[in-house]
Order: sequence, then C-alpha cells, then structure tokens
Amino acid sequence: MLYRSFAEVQSALEAGTATCRQLVDYYLSRIDEQRSLNVFTEVYADEARQQAEVVDQKRAAGKAGRLAGMVIGLKDVLSYAGHGLQAGSRILDGFTAQFTATAVQRLLNEDAIIIGRQNCDEFAMGSSNENSAFGPVRNAANPERVPGGSSGGSAVAVQAGMCLASIGSDTGGSVRQPAAFCGVVGLKPTYGRISRYGLVAYASSFDCIGPITHTADDAALLLEIMAGPDDFDSTVSSKPVESYTQATLPDRPLRIAYLRDGVESEGVAPDIRQATQQRLDKLRKAGHSVEPVDFSLLSYLLPTYYILTTAEASSNLSRFDGVRYGYRSTGPAATDLESMYKKSRTEGFGTEVRRRILLGTFALSASYYEAYYTKAQQVRRLIRQETEQVFARYDFLVSPTTPSTAFRLGEKTADPLQMYLADIFTVQANVAGYPAISVPNGTDTDGLPIGLQVMAPPFQEGMLLALAKTL
Repeated sequence: MLYRSFAEVQSALEAGTATCRQLVDYYLSRIDEQRSLNVFTEVYADEARQQAEVVDQKRAAGKAGRLAGMVIGLKDVLSYAGHGLQAGSRILDGFTAQFTATAVQRLLNEDAIIIGRQNCDEFAMGSSNENSAFGPVRNAANPERVPGGSSGGSAVAVQAGMCLASIGSDTGGSVRQPAAFCGVVGLKPTYGRISRYGLVAYASSFDCIGPITHTADDAALLLEIMAGPDDFDSTVSSKPVESYTQATLPDRPLRIAYLRDGVESEGVAPDIRQATQQRLDKLRKAGHSVEPVDFSLLSYLLPTYYILTTAEASSNLSRFDGVRYGYRSTGPAATDLESMYKKSRTEGFGTEVRRRILLGTFALSASYYEAYYTKAQQVRRLIRQETEQVFARYDFLVSPTTPSTAFRLGEKTADPLQMYLADIFTVQANVAGYPAISVPNGTDTDGLPIGLQVMAPPFQEGMLLALAKTL
C-alpha cells in the first residue's frame, strides 16, 4: 500500500480499497518500523486517526476538500496551534504553538491530515540535518548517509513512505537539497508566493515554504492550495494564484540554459555531471534549444548568502532570551539578568546556530556594517541583475541540485566551509527570489539519488511545474 502519488490514493479511495483511516494506520506503522531514521520529533497518532475518520465521513457525504486522503508531515518550524514547536532547538523546550501558520491552515481547510512534526536542522540552519537537538536524521537509501538539510526529516519521511507529502522551508536550498539527496521532488516557490506567517524565522528576506513530494503533480496541487495573499504577511504577493495543476508548457521549443560549471566543473561528482548531461541531451532530442551559460558571480553566491542570512538570523533570534518562553538556564552562574541571558542562549542554542548568530552580529557591528552587510546587499542586487539577464534570453536555467550525492554522517561537521559548499547551486534562487525545483535524476554508482535543479523566472511556477512533470 505504498502510494507514490495523490492520484493513486484518490483512485484507491474511490474504488473502496482504502479509507483515510486505513491510510493513517499504514503510515503510522511505517513511522514505527523506521524509528531508527529519527524522522519525526512528535507523531499525532490519535489525532490523525480522528481526523481521518472525519474526512471519511465528509467523503461519504460528498463534502470533502481537495486534499482528502493526503497525509502530510510538517517540518518543525511551522506553527500548528496546540502542538509543540521547537525548530529542532533546546531553546524552545516545552513551547506550544499559539496559532496555525497560514499555509498549514489552508491545507487543513482542504482536509489534509497532519500526521506529525519532522526533525530538522536547528532553526533551519544546516545542510545535513546533523544540527538538531533531537539528533541527526538518517537517509533511508543508506542510513550511514545524511539526508541533506535543513528539511532532512521532511524529505526522508516522503522517501521512506511515512507520509505522502511534507511541508518544509527553503532559505538557501533546504527543500531542494534534501529532496535531491533522498530522490524526491522539492519545490521552492518565488519569494512571497506563499505566506510566511507562522514560519519560524531564520532569514526573513530568504525564507520560503515549499512542498516535498513524490511527483511534480502533487507539488503543483499543494502550491496551488498554499499560495496567495494573506493579511498576516505584508511580504506575500497579491498576484492571483494560477491553476498550477493545469499549467502547460508553451507551444514552441523551449529555450533552456544550463550552468556550465554544473556540467563541466571537476568540483561536481562525475556521476552527477554525467546524469545531468544525459538529461540535457534528452531535452535537445525533444527539440528544445539547450545552451551553456556562465554565471560570472557564481563564486560570490555563498559569501553573499551567508553574510546576509547570518545578519538576519542575528536579529531574528534575539527574541529567544529565556525570559518569556522556552529554555531558561538555572545554573549557578546565572546570577543577574545579563548572565541569565548569556547562559540561557549559550546552553539553549546549538553550535551551528551560535556560530551564525556570532557571524551575523559581527557583520552588523558598527565597525563592519559597511564593509560586509552593505557590500553584500549591493552584490545581491548584482546577482539578481545577472540572473534577470539570463532569463531575458532563456525560459529555464538547469543545473545539478548538489555537487555531490549524500555524504556520510559526520564527514563534514568539522569543516563548516565544506558543508556550506553543498548549497553552491541552490542559493542563487533564494538570493534572487526566483522559483526552483529539484527532481530525481537517477542514482550514482553507489545507488544514492541524484537531483536535477530547474529554475524559472519569478511567478512562473506553472511553467516550471509543467516542465518538471515531463522530467
């Protein structure tokens, strides 16, 4: 009963060979059987069963929503009223969400069934899901390998059949990179396409909510339901939401660019270069124009991304002080307010989060603000301009999602710079605010999944998903 698409689930429900309650029981058994992968931080077993029975009754009455039968997991950065919310961090021990994120509420309104919250890198900071206070997540393809991050738990949940789809967040590739490592589909929409209300903030001008699924059709459906204006988020776009599930490609040959460094650079694993080239050859044979492009600012993507995101993180995470909620140090050194702040934040935040807060605070300090933060904002504008120039000539930009397949647990934890390089191809979409998707593109010689990334112009998710369906 391992369903690979919502269409399969709907067919089974229509044929009477499955009920929503049976689906939930099946996924709960899968979660229980694979606890060693450390995917879920909390499972809503009884609640999901009750919700499934309600949806079954709605279906019998002909009043069910569009997502009836869709069992979904939530990354532990999305607010769901009355449920725990920790962002993978000790600093939020015991915290219960006071409201429901807009994106989550829209799924519930269409009768999606939420089965639990999923492990992630602390405050969505990481590329391997090894930075969680709950311990690392393991890749179902090889438990000695990382699942990618920060939405690693969300990707493995779909990969291992613990739910049909997951909702993650993407700040620099955190939906697409784990999707590539786990052989599933991960979509990052245009910045502002989905409301961020109820998403725990890492870097507010980069963060995006996005679905992780088995198919592009399911990603299209979830985006269609979650997207759109929201009175609670002033940064969300007011553009109308198109029917992504019905979107089609233009009736002409496509103009496809590919990143030369992604196919020819020795910094990319040979199996990934070969798989990407084979996919490009197939697109050529299908009659599309496929040409290489050089991105002159490629080497500036990661420095720009990390200066700006750490600066925003320094500001966003200042609210976690041990006073109003979450973890508070009771150690003997906490003798006054300032020492209590220091002890609580030092003990509550993990190593990677503390590193990024310190980097961001440094970049924002009076002596270095102009040299680092202001300069990075200027380079961000140049990156956006060069990206616009590429899309003035092409419909899509293709590259590998990652330079390597899933690496071993612990392999890169001692060298943060090597870990950050895992995001080299994904951060451009966040820096520029463009939509991008990762789709499975075979496996390497070790049987580890390879991902192919496709980027499109802003608010062209329909065309992007239409192409992804053909891939």
